[in-house]
Amino acid sequence: MQLISLSVRWLAVGCLLLLAGCQSSDFDLQLQQQAEGVTLLQLSSEGGFVLPAIPDENPLTDAKITLGRFLFYDPRLSANQTQSCESCHFQALAFTDGKAVPTGSTGEALVRNSQTLTNVAYNATYTWWNPIFTRIELQLAMPLTGDTPAELGINDANLAAILQRFRSDTVYQTLFANAFPTATDPFTLTNITRALASFTRTMISDRSPYDRNELSDSARRGEALFFSEALECFHCHNGFNFSSSTITTNTRFPERPFFNTGLYNIDNQGSYPSDNTGKYQVTGDWNDMGAFRPPTLRNIELTAPYMHDGSIATLAAVVDFYAAGGRNLTAGAYRGDGRNNPYKSSFVNGFDLTAADKTDLINFLHSLTDQEFISDDRFANPFE
Repeated sequence: MQLISLSVRWLAVGCLLLLAGCQSSDFDLQLQQQAEGVTLLQLSSEGGFVLPAIPDENPLTDAKITLGRFLFYDPRLSANQTQSCESCHFQALAFTDGKAVPTGSTGEALVRNSQTLTNVAYNATYTWWNPIFTRIELQLAMPLTGDTPAELGINDANLAAILQRFRSDTVYQTLFANAFPTATDPFTLTNITRALASFTRTMISDRSPYDRNELSDSARRGEALFFSEALECFHCHNGFNFSSSTITTNTRFPERPFFNTGLYNIDNQGSYPSDNTGKYQVTGDWNDMGAFRPPTLRNIELTAPYMHDGSIATLAAVVDFYAAGGRNLTAGAYRGDGRNNPYKSSFVNGFDLTAADKTDLINFLHSLTDQEFISDDRFANPFE
C-alpha cells in the first residue's frame, strides 16, 4: 500500500538524511545479526527487550525507516491533504490523540479509540477487535484505504494522484530511491505501507523508571498489588510489554487473546453497542461478544481516555471500573449491568482497595511512563 506526505520547508532535510545513517546504537548480538546495518532501531540495556518479529518480505533498513517517518507526518498522505498519521498519534501522548474517538480526514467520527503506538512492533494482533490483522502491514490498510468511515481516504480513484504528489517531489524521489533501490518504480502503495510499518516498528519504549528499577516505595507496593491474585491485572497485562498479546523473535506459539471486561451489557442480554462488538464482529460467535485485545500498559499515564471506545476518562476511574468488576449503566441507550455480562472474562471479578492501595497501584502504572520515548528525536516530526 502507498502513503503520502506533508508540504513544508525542506531546508533541514539534507541534515536529517545524513543523521538517519549515523545514530548511535546499543544493539545486542541478536539485534546485530537480525537487523544488520540498522541504527534507527534501538533497544536499551535497562529494558532488556529482544528483537521484535520482522517479516522477511519487509526487512528493516534505515532508509526505509526514514521514508516512513516522513510519510507518517505528511498530510499529503490523505486524499484531501488535511490529515497525516500524526493527526491521531501525537508523540507527546505516546502516539495517541487524547480524544475518546478520532475524526477521519472527511470529518467522520470513528467508533474506536486511537491506540498507542508504544511498542507496536511487539503486538501479536493489531486493532482493538480484529484477530486477522497479525502484522502492521495488514493493519495499515484500514487507516489508509478504509471507507467506513474514511480515515486517510485513499482509494482506486485517487491513488494515482496521491502517488504523483510524492513522485514529483525531489526530496521524496531521493527517499523512495534509497528505501527501495531495486524497484523500477518505488512509488507504490505497497512500498508506502512497508515504509510506515518499518518506522512504527522502531517506536520501542523501554526506558521507564520501571525498566531502570527506580520505583518509589508506593510504586513498589502498587507493583505487588498489580501482580497479585486478588487484583489479577497481570493475567491480561503480562510480560515485558504488559500485554498478553505479545510476540517477539523468540515466540513460537503466540497467544492472541481478546477479553470482555464487562464495559457493557445492553438490556442485560450480554450485547455491546452494535458498531463496537469486538471480536464478535469477525467471528459471529457470541462467546466473542465484547471481546477486545488487551493493549500495552506502557505509557498508560499519557494515553487517556481509556477503553476501546474512550468511554472512561481517567486512570483512577479505570481502577474503579475493574474494582467494581464491570460497569453498571442505569440510563441511556446502552443501559445494563456489565458486572453481570455472561461473556465477561473470568479475570474481571472485582476487588477491594483502600484509598492508599489505589494510590500505590496508580503510582506503579505511572512508573511505566517513558519520558525519553516521547521526546526521542528519532520519532519526531522531520518537518519541524
